[in-house]
Amino acid sequence: MTYTAEFGEVSGELHRSGEVEQAVMSSGSVGRFLAPGSATRGRFGLYEWRMPARAGGASAHFHRTFSESFYVVSGTVRLYDGARWIDGRPGDFLHVPEGGVHGFGNESDAEASMLILFAPGIPRETYFRELAEISATGRQLSEEEWTDLFARHDQYRA
Repeated sequence: MTYTAEFGEVSGELHRSGEVEQAVMSSGSVGRFLAPGSATRGRFGLYEWRMPARAGGASAHFHRTFSESFYVVSGTVRLYDGARWIDGRPGDFLHVPEGGVHGFGNESDAEASMLILFAPGIPRETYFRELAEISATGRQLSEEEWTDLFARHDQYRA
């Protein structure tokens, strides 16, 4: 039990859509930080991922300290469940626990979007900001630099 008081409290926090931070990737994909861990007391992080047609995405990888879940909102999102790539359609959901290999992308000729849920609510926006900055500046990372970047953010190639 995490709440032990006898009565409920007024503690809801409304976060307006127009105030949501976002990161733009070189593919044109836009990550919106709907409810980062800083807004959920670290319990989870919720992000919207909008991908233009043929945007690609994240290759097979895993995380050691958090789970990641995907909920397809629109279009067709290619999801990797650790064994195979499958087409996720609106309403489909993939949960990947810690250590589970996964990946995602948009290989279709149409836009696609999904929600990504991280639990617990680690500061994943830091990773997305760094990727967006690399994209915006055109900086080219060596394999060693990519490995270091991924490791700093608990992301390991599979």
